[in-house]
Amino acid sequence: MTEDTKPSSGKPRQTRTGLTSTGARKAAAKSNRSRAREFALQALYQHLVGRNDAASIDQFTRDLAGFHKADAAHYDALLHGSIENADVLDALIVPLLDRKLEEISPIEHGVMWIGVYEFQHCLDVPWRVVLNECIELAKEFGGTDGHKYVNAVLNGLAPKLRPDEVEADRLSGKAKP
Repeated sequence: MTEDTKPSSGKPRQTRTGLTSTGARKAAAKSNRSRAREFALQALYQHLVGRNDAASIDQFTRDLAGFHKADAAHYDALLHGSIENADVLDALIVPLLDRKLEEISPIEHGVMWIGVYEFQHCLDVPWRVVLNECIELAKEFGGTDGHKYVNAVLNGLAPKLRPDEVEADRLSGKAKP
């Protein structure tokens, strides 16, 4: 086939960087824990919006396509831990909000629950990874600038919930003071 006769779809070819055209990570590029966070966010959304109980949500979510590729133990921790500790998580989040908690999108609310829960209970996950994963969740599932709000709240909580880690990064030049 010559250059003149090559079929063209009119669309530029997408490079294989692990990102979609919108900047979100491609499904194949996601870790088991990233997938667990996505399923946990969907489950938390059902809890926040529909007030469904954790057991029903859990049963429904485990039947969704692709769940078998998620880290089920991490999903369990995020879903059940966030719901069981909702009052504690909200008490940490509310002082950093510029509006009432009820005015926050349920997606951003769920993402913040995941972030705060991981800061407190998943110490094997570096704080910067927690922050980045939550920003990515908010970009993929939240409103246009929801990720900026999630970033501001979680960045504000990180020094309080992971002080040694944040300080070590600040001293090494990895984090802004």
